Amino acid sequence: MYSKNKDIESTEKVFKCMECKDIASWNSLLNGFAMVNDLESSRLVFDEMPQRNSVSWNAMITAYVRGREIVEALELFREMKAGGECCTVITIVAVLSGCADIGALDLGKCIHGYVSKSNLGFGVTVNNALMDMYAKSGCLDMALKVISEIREKDMFSWTTLISGYAFHGKGKNALEVFGDMIELKMKPNEVTFLWVLSACSHAGLLIEGQRLFNRMNKFYGLQPNIEHYGCMVDLLVRAELLEEAKDFIEQMPINPDAVIWRSLLRACLVHGNLNLAEMAAKMLIELEPDDDGVYILLWNIYFAANRQEDALKMRTFMQNQKVKKKSGCSWVEVNGVTHEFKADYVMHHAGTKIFLVLEGINEQRKLDGQFFVLE
Repeated sequence: MYSKNKDIESTEKVFKCMECKDIASWNSLLNGFAMVNDLESSRLVFDEMPQRNSVSWNAMITAYVRGREIVEALELFREMKAGGECCTVITIVAVLSGCADIGALDLGKCIHGYVSKSNLGFGVTVNNALMDMYAKSGCLDMALKVISEIREKDMFSWTTLISGYAFHGKGKNALEVFGDMIELKMKPNEVTFLWVLSACSHAGLLIEGQRLFNRMNKFYGLQPNIEHYGCMVDLLVRAELLEEAKDFIEQMPINPDAVIWRSLLRACLVHGNLNLAEMAAKMLIELEPDDDGVYILLWNIYFAANRQEDALKMRTFMQNQKVKKKSGCSWVEVNGVTHEFKADYVMHHAGTKIFLVLEGINEQRKLDGQFFVLE
């Protein structure tokens, strides 16, 4: 009860007072730390457990996936399989979600093979997770094949396929799937509309996006939330309608969040609208004063506009406010092994070869009159 309500202090007190701790007790403590995203403590509990079951493994793997520690989650899954522990629906869905997040297609395919051969009847939930993994990895044909094999498609099935097309800028395909769903008398929900609007935004389908946004409440009784308004702002700025986007934001019935102002600010950087950029940056700094991204975007705008003095002031302001640029992070899968790279970490075993290739790219781009910075 305490762990589910995220009262980890009381959870620990009760656990320590117990004379006899069974596996359910350990799992409750593990889940408590997972609920508050304390991955370090979760792993300590997991490692100290005298015995584990599928609940223990699932809790730790799911915690890693939710905490964006995907590589650790996949490594733990491999350890789980090597130990002979049986997988459950929760295991499969969590690992497929991790594969989808970092594009670990080879491992995702292996899990698909395991699901197909196991005959455990994982059902629509696992199939939806498979679709999500294939769609985010760019294998849209496989995602389409999976949904065609689902006998009873739910709303999440359709939404997942739409999101896959939206993610890869295939707006017309997303609208076609949305149309098929409507013909089958499936009522879209807020998430479905969010991805359809996102698809219109990425594909530059301004008129279609505006029409669907207006139909949300009028035809389906759905009240747009901040994410839907954000999609509309993104749709307008991608169409280079910056002033229209500003007017849309000012007329919103709910207060715009940082995502909306950041979308406008980035568009101003692309199109060189300095006045509007400064206004968006001011609003963004009020909402998220510790966000390094807004300062860097504004610095880039000043630098591009040859306002070196203002750019220097922005850099000084960041230093005075102790705002530090967060390190970038990316993953790549090679021969079934997932490699993680961070901007401030250069100790990869193939680091020398990688930097030799990057230096070669750098030299080639210089010859082509382009600029590339190695950091």
